[in-house]
Amino acid sequence: MAELALLFLAGIIGGVLNAVAGGGTFITFPALVFTGIPPVAANATATVAALPGYLAATVGFRRDIARMSGAPMLKLTAWTMIGGAAGCGLLLISSNEAFSALVPFLLLLATIVFYWADTVRRIAARWRSVVTPFGLGVLLPMSIYGGYFNGGLGIVMLAVFAMWGMTDLHQMNGLKSWLSFALSVIAFVVFAIGGKIAWGPAAIMSAGTIIGGYAGAPVARRIPRPALRLLIAAVGFGMTAIFFWRLFKGV
Repeated sequence: MAELALLFLAGIIGGVLNAVAGGGTFITFPALVFTGIPPVAANATATVAALPGYLAATVGFRRDIARMSGAPMLKLTAWTMIGGAAGCGLLLISSNEAFSALVPFLLLLATIVFYWADTVRRIAARWRSVVTPFGLGVLLPMSIYGGYFNGGLGIVMLAVFAMWGMTDLHQMNGLKSWLSFALSVIAFVVFAIGGKIAWGPAAIMSAGTIIGGYAGAPVARRIPRPALRLLIAAVGFGMTAIFFWRLFKGV
């Protein structure tokens, strides 16, 4: 029962974080690993479990998405799913040992990008003149990364949107939620075929992400961003330290 409660609570918190600013993987992936699920399956399960939370967040941001103009949504969605499928395929051919060795570094990179997200977006915005708005040059690599690991994907997406010239944070969060949902749909298909989803934990965690994802949109408009950034960064660096310890101790 304690493990079930942990997975459900991790789903709620992860759903809120994904809707507000990203970083839900810092909660959901370690929770799955700590309950005994192998790293590759835990990563696949965390990605799939986030699916209903992304959809709930998209519903929460539906008015902001509806006010968007000029974004080729069908094209963005299709290429996100194609890149996500490629990343999922890379994960399927990774062994648990190889992926476990990469996890601490992926978590560290995702946490650094998250903590300095405003700086990343400012730097990204300077590339507006050389990056085609809504182009594939940055969308495809971003989607491949999201299919492979998904950690910190929300922050990477916001940086990419800044490069495209987007400035409305609520619209950016709405588009982030929708594309993350699209990527999770294709991940669900690929990982289900590959037999990498732990269905019971995924169902429990998904129920939590629905609650957290829908609650995240109003939370995003009220919570102080500096406090939230510090909290998520502390969790991210803490989980990074734990996984480095597990790596060097051979746990």
